[in-house]
Amino acid sequence: MVAEFNNVTIVKKANVYFDGKVTSRTLILPDGTKKTLGIMLPGEYEFNTGDPEVMDILAGEMEVLLPGNSDWITVKGGESFNVQGNAKFGLKVKALTDYCCSFVK
Repeated sequence: MVAEFNNVTIVKKANVYFDGKVTSRTLILPDGTKKTLGIMLPGEYEFNTGDPEVMDILAGEMEVLLPGNSDWITVKGGESFNVQGNAKFGLKVKALTDYCCSFVK
């Protein structure tokens, strides 16, 4: 995981989900790649993807239910997981979680 992004465009409007329990800001890199940086408060959430995603967990802890799986996996700060495109996945956030989501084209 990289520690910083240089020469990016930041979209000022926040992405706010689940009554403010999950928030992020969108970054657009010079090559057009899109990422979001955000925070998730403890709780249970379900998300849908368009493009495939890579979720880097910078700090915190959660359980993840990936598409096609029946077992939840634990993901902690310093770890990541991939989600296929056009899919649904579940999260059980155990502690305040800092994350970076990369959208894969």
